[in-house]
Amino acid sequence: MKIKDLSNLTEDDLITKEKQLKKDLFDMESHRQMGRVEKPASFRNIRRDIARILTLLNERSIQGKKK
Repeated sequence: MKIKDLSNLTEDDLITKEKQLKKDLFDMESHRQMGRVEKPASFRNIRRDIARILTLLNERSIQGKKK
């Protein structure tokens, strides 16, 4: 997911997307424990998407405090 795509979303949408990605990551971790992982690189991609979302939320909260 690109940062440009995420910046168009509202804060509520970002929060719901973050929750969904965290749930997906948890599910993938449980599959990893059972030894059934289809795409190991997707762990890194999901963690990076979560970090992008958290960064956007943090930037928006800082901008809100400055105003």
